Amino acid sequence: MILSSSQLRRAAALQEKIEGLQQELAQLLGGSSKSSAASASAADKPAKKKRVMSAAARKKIADAQRKRWAKQKSAAPAPAAEKKAK
Repeated sequence: MILSSSQLRRAAALQEKIEGLQQELAQLLGGSSKSSAASASAADKPAKKKRVMSAAARKKIADAQRKRWAKQKSAAPAPAAEKKAK
């Protein structure tokens, strides 16, 4: 995408306007700027621990899913047979 010089100037002006409005909003909400507000909220939250699933739990889930698939596959041919009979 190639922009003309007037389009680039307009884009730069809009970007400056957006940044000014974001700063004004941050001041109204009690923050100094967008970046400091984002870093402060990220610092307040502790890092989430990665959830680990045991091999037995994975096997149980996989077996249940295979059972659902088998049930759905066994039910699928019945409607197809009805269409041929008509």
